[in-house]
Order: sequence, then structure tokens, then C-alpha cells
Amino acid sequence: MIGSFARATLAATTLIALTAPALAHATLENPKASLGASYKAVLRIPHGCGTEATHTVRVQIPEGFYNVKPIPKAGWTLETVTGPHQNTYVNHGAQVSEGVIEIVWSDGNLPNEFYDEFVFRGTFADTLEEGPFHFPAIQECANGEEAWTDVSGSGDMPAPSVTLVAGGMDAHAHHGAASAPAETTIGDLTISGAFTRATLPNAPVAGGFLTLTNNGTQDDTLIAVETPVAKEGQIHEMAMEGDVMKMRQLPDGLVIPAGETVVFEPGGYHLMFMGLTDPIAEGAAVPVTLTFEKAGTITLDLIAAGSAADAPAADHSSHMGH
Repeated sequence: MIGSFARATLAATTLIALTAPALAHATLENPKASLGASYKAVLRIPHGCGTEATHTVRVQIPEGFYNVKPIPKAGWTLETVTGPHQNTYVNHGAQVSEGVIEIVWSDGNLPNEFYDEFVFRGTFADTLEEGPFHFPAIQECANGEEAWTDVSGSGDMPAPSVTLVAGGMDAHAHHGAASAPAETTIGDLTISGAFTRATLPNAPVAGGFLTLTNNGTQDDTLIAVETPVAKEGQIHEMAMEGDVMKMRQLPDGLVIPAGETVVFEPGGYHLMFMGLTDPIAEGAAVPVTLTFEKAGTITLDLIAAGSAADAPAADHSSHMGH
């Protein structure tokens, strides 16, 4: 079992090393977002400071991007700096006048030979202008830094940016899932950005990804997952056990805290479809039924994006023996 897991881990690591973008600059994975919509920013760090490893990544949050929540990274210390907004925004009926203005991941170790991603999400104000919106970022190393802070568009160290467009584009599109449906609500819960991945022939499993926001005052729990394309649906997480990242089922479900957002994504929480009855074709709409302890049951379609071969971060080789 240990040998099997080690081989699966090595295979996944090798795939990531081979398929990660060969980028010269720090960039954002999703280049477009809608005004007035939430956005998941995936900051891609392509190299170190010369040959030195990166130990700290700082991201500045400009005015107009609010309700910001970063995702912790195993092995890194996560801190946020908060401050007042110049404007007041409305988030689910509540006024927001202050929030995160800088995110800092520190005490890590990202060697120059490797690539990694740092993730945060928030909402773009609908009062912003269309066009580029920059998130200045700085990599800190032992004896230097890479300052991706130029917002002129002509410098050698451009700040990572996203192009803002008028409403109509799904800002939750993730890893090619541009045709994912708009937000769906059930009870106090909002479901957005739902997608799955096309599978290779004879693949035994597939993953499901989405974002759940609890707009209520009470916690709710996702307790069951079903789909006609698989023998069993499960709720999974990726968690560090010592120095090893392991995938495990959450048989008691997953709590969606009141007023919080939980993201299901490759490498984190995700839905698992075990024992696929047929391959999932790209563009297919996969019906999935979610059952919540308080909100009840809802069925929605997960649009299949890309090939599973293009998604190393969602590799589930360790499930082969289930």
C-alpha cells in the first residue's frame, strides 16, 4: 500500500513538473473576470529569484476587489493585512467598509526548479471600469526578490492582471470550464462554478468541483453526493499527515460554515465519483445530486471541461485500488 501510494505520488509530481506552464512572469490563471462577480485568483509563480528558492509571496489587493479570502498552503504561514476601503461595498446585504489589502504566504520553500500556485478569491465591484486590473505581487528569497509590480504594461516585471468585462461571462470558470452554469441557490446556500473533467477510456473515477457559499446565520453540512454516471459519490479532502499529502473520504460530510465560502477544487476538497459506468466526454453535462443537512437536496449539471490528462492537480491515482 505504501509503495502504491509512493508510486502514485511520484507520478502526480512528475505530471505537475512536466505540464506546469513554462512561464517567464508571474501571472493569473484565469485572464478574464466579470464586473460585480466573484473571482478565484490563481497566482502562478514560475521560478525563484535567479537560482534561489522563494520563501515568501506577497500579493497586494487593490481597491475594488473585496470580500477577499486566501487559501492556506501546506508548509507555509498565511497572514492577511486588513485596512479600510475607500468605498463601501455590499456583500449579501451587509455593508463592507474594510477588508484584506495584502496577503502574505511566508516561511515556505519553493525551489527555482519548481512551479506552484497561490490562490485567493474575492469579488470585483460593479463600479470598476472594464479593462486590466492588476494584483502587484512580490516573491522574496534569501538574498533578493522578484517584484511583479509594474502596472504600466510596458515594464519587464509586469504585475499579474485580469481583464474585467461587463456582466455575461461566468467568472467562476475554472481550468477551461467556461460553460459552467451560473449561480444556483438552495436555502441559504449559493452554488457556483460547478464542473467536472472529461475522463480517459476505462477511467474508474472522476472528480467534481464547485464553490459553496453559506449566506445564512447557521452552519449547514453537505452530507451526500449522487450521480447516475458512477456507482458511488463521495466527499473527499486533501490533507497533510506529517509531511505527506493524503486524500481521504469525509464520511460524515463537510460543514459549510455560516457566512463562509468553501471551494471544491483540484488539490483540495472535491467530490469523488467512484466506479464510473461510462467515460465522461468533454462538454457533457453530468447530473449530480447534492444533499445538505438543512438546505435539502438539489440536482445540478457539472459541465465536463478538458481532458483528465490535462489536469495533473486533480490526479486520483491513489483511488485505483478502491
